[in-house]
Amino acid sequence: MNKRILLFLFSIALFTLCACDNKKEETDNVKVNRLDTLFNELFEEGKFNGNVLIAENGKAIYEKSLGLANEISKQQLNIETRFELASVSKQFTAMGIVQLQKENKLSYQDDFSKYLPELDFYKGITIHDLLIHTSGLADYMELAIAHWDKSKIANNENMIQLFEKVKPELEFEPGEKFSYSNTGYMLLATIIERVSGKSFEGYLKEKIFDPLQMTNTFVYRRWYQPEDLDNYAQGYIYSDSLAQIVLPYEANRKTVYLDGIVGDGIVNSTVYDLLKWDRALYGDDLVNDEDKKIIFSSYKLNNGSETKYGYGWQISNSKVYGRRVAHAGSWAGYETYIERHSDKDKTIIILQNHSTPKTEIPSSDICKILYNQPIEKEIHLDTTILKPYSGLYENAKGKEYHLQFKEKQLFFLPKPEIELRLIPVSKTKFIVDRVSPELTFTFILNEKGEVEKCRFTQVEKEVDRELIRKS
Repeated sequence: MNKRILLFLFSIALFTLCACDNKKEETDNVKVNRLDTLFNELFEEGKFNGNVLIAENGKAIYEKSLGLANEISKQQLNIETRFELASVSKQFTAMGIVQLQKENKLSYQDDFSKYLPELDFYKGITIHDLLIHTSGLADYMELAIAHWDKSKIANNENMIQLFEKVKPELEFEPGEKFSYSNTGYMLLATIIERVSGKSFEGYLKEKIFDPLQMTNTFVYRRWYQPEDLDNYAQGYIYSDSLAQIVLPYEANRKTVYLDGIVGDGIVNSTVYDLLKWDRALYGDDLVNDEDKKIIFSSYKLNNGSETKYGYGWQISNSKVYGRRVAHAGSWAGYETYIERHSDKDKTIIILQNHSTPKTEIPSSDICKILYNQPIEKEIHLDTTILKPYSGLYENAKGKEYHLQFKEKQLFFLPKPEIELRLIPVSKTKFIVDRVSPELTFTFILNEKGEVEKCRFTQVEKEVDRELIRKS
């Protein structure tokens, strides 16, 4: 092949490479612009106050700080601001247990009472049950509401003593149901302390935070052990009676007298420290591939059905997004979220310090942007359209779905104490707020325009159910 032909072929290859790079850069710019539009709109509508970082292949493609860290001083958030993680903390508790198992200091199949003998009247509950929320143990928060002296701040040992004294019955036999349990992770933190001989915060710092150079990540209990912290986001909730946002202790004393509890929450961090954590979960700095398979697996109940929960992570698979592991947190004014697409190496980290009825974690919209998909926009519907959709629906197995009309909006009530707003994107289709992967209700009308049934759909989890209107 002569020199002229070689030069021509090289030129073609170079042109193709440049064209591909230009197209990728153009696509990335479109993503960034769409993300920026999304978050600016949410901020302007009072639905977002916090920090966001979105990464592809370990590199941040979008980061933004919107709003105030402190409503009194008017200190602005910045990308290094520290937030309480709420239940996003659970993945660090789970990692501590995995590390201790690797050191042969405990086994996942050990009865948890081996390490908490004062609770040995609970039989057959394993450490594994605590990790995946299948223990059946009562909720420690409800126990504290009923029996704790609210003038004192409780810690883990206090709660364990309360369980020992009251001996609340199991809500179900271990392994029979999946029921999200803060109690389980409170107990896991105490097991870490007793097995390692270190405090929970000391263990995490030595074994996880320091090795990963997560210099802005720490355990902090603001009322139990208060400190003056720089660049710290104060958490705020909305008070109905005052019609404004307030510090949580002004409206909810539970956040004060339970502030000494660790394991289910109370880790604090920044978006960039959480990106370091994300990167470590691809490598072997902390654990190996076998351990990660255990952490990121969904486990089965006694009847064979899936929990879709691993060790501190919610697990799902998508035809479009691949393997997704995620966790959300909500406590004392903080709304937090991390999602990892491990097959595609994409990461979503959201930390907010306003928890109001308007607050959104727009994970579904972010995913659509990252994969170049269209976003369905919320539309306004008159109450005459919304109100008839409320009522009781039932699937083929007799499971009931409650929809409630309130304050000119429609809500889905998966449990009596949980209200999830239905966001209208057409006259008959609604997206359930704060649920990821995306969950929708699509109503089907008869010839008279009356609601006859609806479809309950979660495409990412291959859920598609027909619900019949009962009342």
